Amino acid sequence: MSGRDLFCQPRRFGRGAALTLLFASVLVAGAATGSLPGDPGEAAPGATGAAPAARSEDVTRAAEEAAADGKSPMEAAERAVSRSGDRWAAVYSEGEYEEFAESLDGRYTGVGLEARRERGDRIEVTKVQPGSPAAAAGVRAGDRLRSVDGRSVDGLPVTDVVSLLRGDAKDAHAGTTVRLGLERGTRVWTQTLRRALLSTDSVTVHRLSDDTTVITVAAFTKGVGDSVRSAVRDAPAGAGIVLDLRGNSGGLVTEAVSTASAFLDGGLVATYDVDGDQRALHADGGGDTTSPLVTLVDGGTMSAAELLTGALQDRGRAVVVGSRTFGKGSVQMPRRLPDGSVAELTVGHYRTPSGHGVDGRGITPDLEADDGALQRAETVLSGLGDVS
Repeated sequence: MSGRDLFCQPRRFGRGAALTLLFASVLVAGAATGSLPGDPGEAAPGATGAAPAARSEDVTRAAEEAAADGKSPMEAAERAVSRSGDRWAAVYSEGEYEEFAESLDGRYTGVGLEARRERGDRIEVTKVQPGSPAAAAGVRAGDRLRSVDGRSVDGLPVTDVVSLLRGDAKDAHAGTTVRLGLERGTRVWTQTLRRALLSTDSVTVHRLSDDTTVITVAAFTKGVGDSVRSAVRDAPAGAGIVLDLRGNSGGLVTEAVSTASAFLDGGLVATYDVDGDQRALHADGGGDTTSPLVTLVDGGTMSAAELLTGALQDRGRAVVVGSRTFGKGSVQMPRRLPDGSVAELTVGHYRTPSGHGVDGRGITPDLEADDGALQRAETVLSGLGDVS
């Protein structure tokens, strides 16, 4: 198991049902209608669905009544959300929501480490982000992380180690310090780092061979669509492309649509409803429609990544290889509460261009592959190339 001090879920939901999904359930409707994370509280125009609206009203009323009684609006909202049965609902404190918005902007507060748990429950640094506080301090991949602020991390879940690095329990911001106990060979030392606001690298590109370019999208943060389009333009003419969405937990749907536009010449990407009001998302024209394309997915592919996968599959643009995706196809909208906290409730669902619902079902790949999925993709691309 591995993790990084990027995209860490808010600590409040560590006991929730889906730790890794909090930054995945990313306001599909909000991104599509302009009610983005930084702008909660704007109701979708034309909202008519009685049941979702009633739940939203219940949460708001509970928060307002708690505020009037001198109690915590956030705690009252959490109780109302838990009673609603909405599995994707969430309540964020004001600070947590700001952190959420930062993550969607491709930013996070941390020291720039990725880590995993090795044999014997040791925590090992697997990657150091260039230009980060950890890099400046000389921390290297392969170093053992022994402690954070004096607390031993041996045996801890990686998610807990990440939370310590980020200082979630202290609402730590950029500029706060964290003390790491490190080990490299026979050397054991303590290093104090100052957390910083860092940028994520959501898109990575590498050449698998002269005929294959792999574009990996870790999450749909701001600017991802432009990065993918640039990578497609820079790929050798006639070469195959592997779009790797494995483990992609979602993000801004506008960026998923922008990414679809890199491979489509306009047309439908998805339909969705907000409180019963039907809407559609369309790709821009001028995308690359000729390069052979394989999309890799797995059980960690969800939300906006499933929306993109469904569009490329239904439109016949890509062969989808891997395992069934997660099945998170619901739409959340944010609502600001009296104390500045933010509640999100499900208001609808989206469908692929062929009308298939994703929520609770996921997307079935054209070719099943677990181990060796990338090699399977290469084989598929060679066949697609022969056909074209």
